[in-house]
Amino acid sequence: MRKTGIIVAAVAVIFTACTSKNEKAKKDMDSLTFNEKQAAAMAAIACYEAKADYDALANAINEGFDAGLTANQIKEALSQLYAYTGFPRSLNALGTLQKVMEQRGEVEAGAESTPLPSHYDALKQGTEVQTKLSGQPFDYKFCPAEDYYLKAHLFGDIFARDLLTHADRELVTVSALAGLDKVEPQLAAHVRGARNMGLTDAQLLAIPKALQERVGKMEAHRAAVAIQQLGISDSANDHLASDMFVQNYVDLKSSWRRGEPNTAYAQYFIGNSYVSPYDGGMVNVTFEPGCRNNWHVHHKQVQVLVCVYGRGWYQEWGKPAIKLEPGVIVEIPEGVKHWHGAAKDSWMQHLTYHKDVQEGASNEWLEPVDDETYGKLK
Repeated sequence: MRKTGIIVAAVAVIFTACTSKNEKAKKDMDSLTFNEKQAAAMAAIACYEAKADYDALANAINEGFDAGLTANQIKEALSQLYAYTGFPRSLNALGTLQKVMEQRGEVEAGAESTPLPSHYDALKQGTEVQTKLSGQPFDYKFCPAEDYYLKAHLFGDIFARDLLTHADRELVTVSALAGLDKVEPQLAAHVRGARNMGLTDAQLLAIPKALQERVGKMEAHRAAVAIQQLGISDSANDHLASDMFVQNYVDLKSSWRRGEPNTAYAQYFIGNSYVSPYDGGMVNVTFEPGCRNNWHVHHKQVQVLVCVYGRGWYQEWGKPAIKLEPGVIVEIPEGVKHWHGAAKDSWMQHLTYHKDVQEGASNEWLEPVDDETYGKLK
């Protein structure tokens, strides 16, 4: 009896230890394992993979290694992304990782994923993971085959690999989807899923910040909007998600601010223009495609235009129009009738200021530039 009691006790200890270990492993899958620098680097790695920008990806991978990410962690993230961005991008990205490793020489390989047990059921496991990520059961009845792939392969086979936690994987997914255009519904769903999988609000808010600093403004904006829609907010994220951020920094793909709508002079413009004043009296004027101002004259002052972005036109009365492109500078003599604006198919930004300003200086606004005159410009 004593021997039997010892055996039973030993079995109980082993069972308790295994149960505790399994519970710990399950709990760990809901936590981000990356530190702040590693998370920022991984966000950039995932986003550049989605954008297929492999030169920038190589730089991000190097940053990841410098921050302490292992080769297997990066490999796992890039392998996972084939399910979101396609095999070609994933394979090219893995090739980039391989080249970086060859150039760096010795790098830390890191741990491997734990082998799956023989009784592993991918469909069962994946259904549980997908339900947790979605917050409710999800069945894609319109396409049962896709539903099976999502459950058994993506959320089953891939998410069952424990080298990256579920929280780690959702950071990777959110960052990659932010790099793609026109997938906002999926991005929003995965931001919700990231929260369900254990990412804290602070960890989510760090993603658009990392993308802004390392990748681009549009990518940061997409992530910020999805996070804001979930009710997560701070001043930095709200700014990145704002329409004004888009107007000033994103859709022009210009480093020059768009500024505020030019309401004070809107009556003298065809189309929409925007103004952003700088110190010293200089103003950046942004013209949307097809926008131009009326014919006008500057009295007792000389106007200077410096084109900094896009393509447009400057024309003096009775003379051929001059193309405005970045680097073109036009000095407009006092008293000369003229107009300036964007090309039909391009935004245009120019800096403008006045010099040789005399007492009583003024602007005289005249008739609009008619469509026939403007339409002949090519």
